[in-house]
Amino acid sequence: MSRRVIIVTAVHGPSAPFLPEAHRSLCAQELPEGWEWRWVIQEDGRTDDVRPHVPEDPRVVFRQGRAGMQGGPGVARTLALSHADGPYVKILDADDQLPPGALARDLAALEADPTLGWATSRVLDLLPDGSTAGFPGDPEHGPIERGEVFDFWKANGYRAQVHPATLLVRRDLLLALGGWMALPASEDTGLLLALNCVSRGWFSQEVGLLYRKWEGQVTGQAAHVAPDERDARMAVVEARARALASLTWHFPRTLPPRGNRPRP
Repeated sequence: MSRRVIIVTAVHGPSAPFLPEAHRSLCAQELPEGWEWRWVIQEDGRTDDVRPHVPEDPRVVFRQGRAGMQGGPGVARTLALSHADGPYVKILDADDQLPPGALARDLAALEADPTLGWATSRVLDLLPDGSTAGFPGDPEHGPIERGEVFDFWKANGYRAQVHPATLLVRRDLLLALGGWMALPASEDTGLLLALNCVSRGWFSQEVGLLYRKWEGQVTGQAAHVAPDERDARMAVVEARARALASLTWHFPRTLPPRGNRPRP
């Protein structure tokens, strides 16, 4: 498999104008010698609204979904995995940006420790006036043990101490978990908790994401916090995490000695 980090971005019409800024932030990334990135942009649906904003860059792949049908960002990202031909997948929402050095730090953490399945980092909100704002509660710099994110999320009103929009994940682990959850929202939180229940992770105190706040943001809409649907989302996210935690499987899987392995 190529030494490539695959950047996966789900996009729809309203967020498409931010793609050039996301692209500039990617172009500012420096990776270790022999590594490269590839950006897979997957439209949620099929319209004429997104393509004009897709950067002209041989490292960029643009794909579309079904005409007249939107499945949500989780469906779009999971479809994008068909073009993930590298060992790592990095999430980048269309309206967000990566600060310089973010990609290399994530990659270094996972390359240095094969027992880590994923990496996250500190987030700053990017406000409409261009200023940034942080928030308290970040964990300490270093490894995150299995179950820590789930326990914090459950004890703090379904709010995790690390942000799922900053994830860098080992591709094979992401595929083993089925990609993102088939939910209208919180699909990335569902993935984060699933990852935490089966594998150790990493948190960097260095800023790894500028998370844009704007009026068209999906998570800022009233529907996102409507109690009935939110409760249903949280219930299925929790049930999946608990089911995974109850299994004996975790990453990395320790294989028995070769002579004791069952035949395939």
